[in-house]
Amino acid sequence: MSNILAVFGATGQQGGSVISHVLNDPELAQKYKIRAITRDVNSTKAQQLKEKVEVVRGDVFKPASLETALTGTHTIFAMTTPSLGPDGLEIEYNSAKAIADVAIQKGAQYIIFSTLPSVSEISGGKYTRVSPFDAKAKAEQYIRSLPIKSAFFSAGSFMENFKSQAFLHPQKAPDGTWVMARHLSPKTQFPLIDAVGDSGKFVGAILAQPDKYEGKTFCAATALYSLEDIVAIMSKATGKTIVYKQIPLDEFKKSIPFMADIFAEGFSYMDEFGYFGPESEKLVAWAGENARGRLSTLEEYLEEHPFNLE
Repeated sequence: MSNILAVFGATGQQGGSVISHVLNDPELAQKYKIRAITRDVNSTKAQQLKEKVEVVRGDVFKPASLETALTGTHTIFAMTTPSLGPDGLEIEYNSAKAIADVAIQKGAQYIIFSTLPSVSEISGGKYTRVSPFDAKAKAEQYIRSLPIKSAFFSAGSFMENFKSQAFLHPQKAPDGTWVMARHLSPKTQFPLIDAVGDSGKFVGAILAQPDKYEGKTFCAATALYSLEDIVAIMSKATGKTIVYKQIPLDEFKKSIPFMADIFAEGFSYMDEFGYFGPESEKLVAWAGENARGRLSTLEEYLEEHPFNLE
Protein backbone atom coordinates (compact mmCIF):
# COMPACT_ATOMS: atom_id res chain seq x y z
CA MET A 1 0.00 0.00 0.00
CA SER A 2 1.29 3.47 -0.88
CA ASN A 3 2.22 5.88 1.89
CA ILE A 4 0.51 9.27 1.85
CA LEU A 5 2.95 12.06 1.00
CA ALA A 6 1.57 15.46 2.04
CA VAL A 7 3.03 18.32 0.02
CA PHE A 8 2.72 21.88 1.27
CA GLY A 9 2.99 24.73 -1.21
CA ALA A 10 1.52 22.37 -3.78
CA THR A 11 0.64 25.12 -6.26
CA GLY A 12 3.99 26.87 -5.89
CA GLN A 13 7.43 26.34 -7.34
CA GLN A 14 8.91 23.93 -4.80
CA GLY A 15 5.82 21.93 -3.92
CA GLY A 16 4.76 21.75 -7.54
CA SER A 17 8.18 20.46 -8.50
CA VAL A 18 8.03 17.74 -5.84
CA ILE A 19 4.60 16.62 -7.03
CA SER A 20 5.65 16.57 -10.67
CA HIS A 21 8.80 14.60 -9.92
CA VAL A 22 7.01 11.96 -7.87
CA LEU A 23 4.27 11.52 -10.46
CA ASN A 24 6.84 11.05 -13.22
CA ASP A 25 9.14 8.71 -11.32
CA PRO A 26 7.76 5.14 -11.61
CA GLU A 27 9.34 3.98 -8.34
CA LEU A 28 8.21 6.98 -6.30
CA ALA A 29 4.75 7.01 -7.90
CA GLN A 30 4.26 3.46 -6.60
CA LYS A 31 5.71 4.24 -3.19
CA TYR A 32 3.71 7.40 -2.45
CA LYS A 33 0.18 8.66 -2.85
CA ILE A 34 0.28 12.44 -3.04
CA ARG A 35 -1.92 14.72 -0.98
CA ALA A 36 -1.48 18.27 -2.26
CA ILE A 37 -2.02 20.88 0.45
CA THR A 38 -2.96 24.45 -0.43
CA ARG A 39 -4.74 27.33 1.24
CA ASP A 40 -7.04 27.85 -1.75
CA VAL A 41 -8.44 24.64 -3.19
CA ASN A 42 -10.47 26.63 -5.73
CA SER A 43 -7.54 28.35 -7.44
CA THR A 44 -6.83 27.56 -11.07
CA LYS A 45 -3.64 25.66 -10.19
CA ALA A 46 -5.41 23.68 -7.48
CA GLN A 47 -8.15 22.72 -9.89
CA GLN A 48 -5.55 21.51 -12.37
CA LEU A 49 -3.88 19.45 -9.63
CA LYS A 50 -7.19 17.80 -8.77
CA GLU A 51 -7.03 16.03 -12.12
CA LYS A 52 -3.87 14.23 -10.94
CA VAL A 53 -3.80 14.02 -7.13
CA GLU A 54 -5.85 14.52 -3.98
CA VAL A 55 -6.06 18.22 -3.08
CA VAL A 56 -6.96 19.37 0.42
CA ARG A 57 -7.10 22.68 2.21
CA GLY A 58 -4.44 23.37 4.79
CA ASP A 59 -3.72 26.72 6.46
CA VAL A 60 -0.97 27.08 9.05
CA PHE A 61 -3.00 29.77 10.79
CA LYS A 62 -6.00 27.45 11.16
CA PRO A 63 -5.00 24.39 13.22
CA ALA A 64 -8.20 22.49 12.49
CA SER A 65 -7.45 22.56 8.76
CA LEU A 66 -3.94 21.24 9.40
CA GLU A 67 -5.29 18.40 11.51
CA THR A 68 -7.61 17.36 8.70
CA ALA A 69 -4.92 17.75 6.04
CA LEU A 70 -2.33 15.67 7.88
CA THR A 71 -4.56 12.85 9.12
CA GLY A 72 -3.18 9.54 7.86
CA THR A 73 -0.01 10.99 6.36
CA HIS A 74 3.29 9.14 6.46
CA THR A 75 5.72 11.67 4.97
CA ILE A 76 5.41 15.46 4.76
CA PHE A 77 7.17 17.95 2.52
CA ALA A 78 6.81 21.14 4.54
CA MET A 79 7.60 24.67 3.50
CA THR A 80 6.71 28.09 4.85
CA THR A 81 6.11 31.47 3.24
CA PRO A 82 8.22 34.40 4.47
CA SER A 83 6.47 37.01 6.58
CA LEU A 84 8.07 40.39 6.06
CA GLY A 85 6.67 42.46 8.91
CA PRO A 86 8.51 43.37 12.13
CA ASP A 87 7.57 40.02 13.67
CA GLY A 88 8.27 38.12 10.46
CA LEU A 89 10.81 35.71 11.91
CA GLU A 90 8.55 34.50 14.70
CA ILE A 91 5.48 34.33 12.45
CA GLU A 92 7.24 32.13 9.91
CA TYR A 93 8.87 30.01 12.62
CA ASN A 94 5.50 29.44 14.27
CA SER A 95 4.03 28.41 10.92
CA ALA A 96 6.65 25.67 10.56
CA LYS A 97 6.22 24.69 14.20
CA ALA A 98 2.47 24.31 13.70
CA ILE A 99 3.00 21.91 10.79
CA ALA A 100 5.56 19.87 12.72
CA ASP A 101 3.47 19.70 15.87
CA VAL A 102 0.37 18.51 14.02
CA ALA A 103 2.50 16.01 12.09
CA ILE A 104 3.63 14.49 15.38
CA GLN A 105 0.09 14.53 16.74
CA LYS A 106 -1.23 12.72 13.67
CA GLY A 107 1.46 10.05 13.72
CA ALA A 108 3.46 11.05 10.63
CA GLN A 109 6.80 9.25 10.29
CA TYR A 110 8.99 11.64 8.32
CA ILE A 111 9.28 15.38 7.62
CA ILE A 112 11.25 16.90 4.75
CA PHE A 113 11.50 20.60 5.52
CA SER A 114 12.43 23.37 3.09
CA THR A 115 15.03 25.21 5.14
CA LEU A 116 17.70 27.87 4.61
CA PRO A 117 21.05 28.59 6.29
CA SER A 118 21.13 30.72 9.45
CA VAL A 119 22.61 34.00 8.29
CA SER A 120 22.88 35.44 11.79
CA GLU A 121 24.67 32.34 13.12
CA ILE A 122 27.05 31.82 10.21
CA SER A 123 27.97 35.52 10.20
CA GLY A 124 28.55 35.52 13.96
CA GLY A 125 25.77 38.05 14.49
CA LYS A 126 27.04 40.51 11.87
CA TYR A 127 23.95 40.17 9.67
CA THR A 128 20.67 39.90 11.56
CA ARG A 129 18.01 41.26 9.22
CA VAL A 130 17.69 38.33 6.81
CA SER A 131 14.65 37.02 8.65
CA PRO A 132 13.35 34.58 5.97
CA PHE A 133 16.62 32.63 6.24
CA ASP A 134 16.87 32.77 10.02
CA ALA A 135 13.22 31.78 10.50
CA LYS A 136 13.63 28.62 8.47
CA ALA A 137 16.93 27.79 10.18
CA LYS A 138 15.25 28.15 13.57
CA ALA A 139 12.40 25.91 12.42
CA GLU A 140 14.91 23.32 11.20
CA GLN A 141 16.50 23.15 14.64
CA TYR A 142 13.07 22.68 16.22
CA ILE A 143 12.18 19.87 13.83
CA ARG A 144 15.50 18.15 14.51
CA SER A 145 14.58 18.09 18.22
CA LEU A 146 11.31 16.22 17.64
CA PRO A 147 10.65 12.46 17.86
CA ILE A 148 10.24 12.12 14.09
CA LYS A 149 12.65 11.31 11.27
CA SER A 150 13.60 14.32 9.18
CA ALA A 151 15.73 15.57 6.31
CA PHE A 152 16.15 19.00 4.80
CA PHE A 153 16.04 20.71 1.41
CA SER A 154 17.89 24.04 1.38
CA ALA A 155 17.42 25.74 -1.97
CA GLY A 156 19.90 28.10 -3.54
CA SER A 157 18.88 31.24 -5.40
CA PHE A 158 16.10 30.51 -7.89
CA MET A 159 16.89 30.94 -11.57
CA GLU A 160 13.24 31.99 -11.85
CA ASN A 161 14.11 35.15 -9.88
CA PHE A 162 15.87 36.60 -12.90
CA LYS A 163 12.38 37.13 -14.33
CA SER A 164 10.24 37.61 -11.23
CA GLN A 165 12.44 40.18 -9.47
CA ALA A 166 12.36 42.84 -12.14
CA PHE A 167 14.02 45.44 -9.90
CA LEU A 168 17.18 43.32 -9.97
CA HIS A 169 17.25 43.05 -13.76
CA PRO A 170 20.06 44.57 -15.81
CA GLN A 171 19.24 48.18 -16.69
CA LYS A 172 19.90 49.81 -20.06
CA ALA A 173 22.73 52.34 -20.07
CA PRO A 174 22.90 55.41 -22.35
CA ASP A 175 25.50 53.72 -24.56
CA GLY A 176 23.12 50.83 -25.30
CA THR A 177 24.76 48.26 -23.04
CA TRP A 178 22.95 46.66 -20.12
CA VAL A 179 24.25 46.92 -16.59
CA MET A 180 23.66 44.57 -13.66
CA ALA A 181 24.51 46.62 -10.58
CA ARG A 182 25.15 45.30 -7.09
CA HIS A 183 27.29 46.39 -4.15
CA LEU A 184 29.14 43.07 -4.29
CA SER A 185 32.43 41.89 -5.66
CA PRO A 186 32.03 40.52 -9.20
CA LYS A 187 33.49 37.28 -7.80
CA THR A 188 30.57 36.77 -5.37
CA GLN A 189 29.09 33.35 -5.99
CA PHE A 190 25.40 32.50 -6.14
CA PRO A 191 24.25 28.86 -5.96
CA LEU A 192 21.56 28.72 -8.65
CA ILE A 193 18.70 26.25 -8.95
CA ASP A 194 15.91 25.79 -11.47
CA ALA A 195 13.33 25.66 -8.68
CA VAL A 196 10.45 24.40 -10.80
CA GLY A 197 12.49 21.95 -12.84
CA ASP A 198 14.87 20.60 -10.22
CA SER A 199 13.58 20.95 -6.63
CA GLY A 200 11.83 17.61 -6.97
CA LYS A 201 15.07 15.90 -7.95
CA PHE A 202 16.66 16.72 -4.60
CA VAL A 203 13.55 15.95 -2.54
CA GLY A 204 13.02 12.84 -4.67
CA ALA A 205 16.38 11.48 -3.53
CA ILE A 206 15.21 11.70 0.07
CA LEU A 207 11.85 10.13 -0.77
CA ALA A 208 13.59 7.22 -2.52
CA GLN A 209 16.01 6.52 0.36
CA PRO A 210 14.66 8.21 3.50
CA ASP A 211 16.83 6.24 5.90
CA LYS A 212 20.01 7.05 3.98
CA TYR A 213 19.34 10.78 4.08
CA GLU A 214 17.81 11.09 7.53
CA GLY A 215 19.28 14.15 9.23
CA LYS A 216 21.00 15.30 6.02
CA THR A 217 20.60 18.67 4.32
CA PHE A 218 20.60 19.02 0.54
CA CYS A 219 22.17 22.39 -0.26
CA ALA A 220 20.35 22.41 -3.54
CA ALA A 221 21.84 24.08 -6.60
CA THR A 222 23.25 23.10 -9.95
CA ALA A 223 26.48 24.97 -9.29
CA LEU A 224 27.97 28.17 -7.93
CA TYR A 225 27.99 31.04 -10.42
CA SER A 226 29.89 34.27 -9.89
CA LEU A 227 28.24 37.54 -10.90
CA GLU A 228 30.78 37.69 -13.73
CA ASP A 229 29.66 34.24 -14.87
CA ILE A 230 26.00 35.22 -14.69
CA VAL A 231 26.28 38.34 -16.84
CA ALA A 232 28.43 36.50 -19.39
CA ILE A 233 25.87 33.69 -19.67
CA MET A 234 22.99 36.18 -19.85
CA SER A 235 24.79 38.15 -22.56
CA LYS A 236 25.17 35.05 -24.68
CA ALA A 237 21.57 33.97 -24.09
CA THR A 238 20.01 37.35 -24.87
CA GLY A 239 22.36 38.58 -27.58
CA LYS A 240 22.81 41.79 -25.58
CA THR A 241 25.98 43.25 -24.09
CA ILE A 242 25.51 42.91 -20.32
CA VAL A 243 28.20 44.05 -17.90
CA TYR A 244 28.51 43.90 -14.15
CA LYS A 245 29.02 47.10 -12.15
CA GLN A 246 29.89 47.25 -8.47
CA ILE A 247 28.15 50.19 -6.82
CA PRO A 248 28.11 51.62 -3.26
CA LEU A 249 25.84 49.89 -0.74
CA ASP A 250 23.66 52.98 -0.26
CA GLU A 251 23.13 53.30 -3.99
CA PHE A 252 22.10 49.64 -4.22
CA LYS A 253 19.64 49.99 -1.34
CA LYS A 254 18.01 52.99 -3.02
CA SER A 255 17.38 50.85 -6.11
CA ILE A 256 15.35 48.28 -4.14
CA PRO A 257 11.64 49.17 -3.83
CA PHE A 258 11.00 46.96 -0.79
CA MET A 259 12.89 44.74 1.66
CA ALA A 260 16.04 46.76 0.94
CA ASP A 261 17.71 45.79 4.22
CA ILE A 262 16.96 42.10 3.69
CA PHE A 263 18.40 42.10 0.16
CA ALA A 264 21.39 44.24 1.11
CA GLU A 265 22.32 42.16 4.15
CA GLY A 266 21.59 38.88 2.41
CA PHE A 267 23.84 39.74 -0.52
CA SER A 268 26.57 41.14 1.77
CA TYR A 269 26.45 37.93 3.79
CA MET A 270 26.89 35.85 0.61
CA ASP A 271 29.82 37.99 -0.49
CA GLU A 272 31.58 37.56 2.85
CA PHE A 273 30.58 34.09 4.07
CA GLY A 274 29.06 32.20 1.13
CA TYR A 275 25.37 31.37 0.68
CA PHE A 276 25.61 28.09 2.60
CA GLY A 277 28.62 29.24 4.62
CA PRO A 278 32.35 28.65 4.06
CA GLU A 279 31.80 25.11 2.77
CA SER A 280 29.27 26.16 0.09
CA GLU A 281 31.15 24.65 -2.85
CA LYS A 282 31.55 21.28 -1.14
CA LEU A 283 27.93 21.22 0.07
CA VAL A 284 26.52 22.05 -3.36
CA ALA A 285 28.69 19.40 -5.00
CA TRP A 286 27.45 16.71 -2.58
CA ALA A 287 23.82 17.63 -3.13
CA GLY A 288 24.23 17.55 -6.90
CA GLU A 289 25.91 14.15 -6.79
CA ASN A 290 23.04 12.76 -4.73
CA ALA A 291 20.16 14.37 -6.62
CA ARG A 292 17.73 12.05 -8.37
CA GLY A 293 18.22 13.23 -11.93
CA ARG A 294 20.32 15.57 -14.04
CA LEU A 295 20.19 19.25 -13.05
CA SER A 296 19.65 22.20 -15.38
CA THR A 297 22.53 24.60 -15.96
CA LEU A 298 21.88 28.34 -16.14
CA GLU A 299 22.61 28.22 -19.87
CA GLU A 300 19.99 25.52 -20.37
CA TYR A 301 17.46 27.31 -18.19
CA LEU A 302 17.80 30.57 -20.16
CA GLU A 303 17.49 28.66 -23.43
CA GLU A 304 14.26 27.06 -22.28
CA HIS A 305 12.96 30.20 -20.56
CA PRO A 306 14.22 33.14 -22.67
CA PHE A 307 15.14 36.26 -20.75
CA ASN A 308 14.13 39.21 -22.87
CA LEU A 309 15.68 42.64 -22.41
CA GLU A 310 13.86 45.47 -24.17
